[in-house]
Amino acid sequence: MARAATSELVVPLRKAWNITRFKRAPRAIQIIRDEVIRHLKVLPEEEIYIDPSVNEKIWERGIENPPRKIRLTVIRHDEPDIPIEVKLYEEA
Repeated sequence: MARAATSELVVPLRKAWNITRFKRAPRAIQIIRDEVIRHLKVLPEEEIYIDPSVNEKIWERGIENPPRKIRLTVIRHDEPDIPIEVKLYEEA
């Protein structure tokens, strides 16, 4: 079965709120990485590239107050040398 090249993913970040408030934004980035690995069945040798716009969106309101959920577009390239890209969802 062939994998889809692009997919849309809504990642809930509520687990980031269960830890110390000064570690919430870094935990949110880790949650995004874990969800992409889980939903796309990423192999250990595959690399995940998170776009700087996603990082800016998470850190927009500071380390203590990341968003509760985020909508992402995940692009899987056919070539093994190119990493999996995670970008913010852009409405058409």
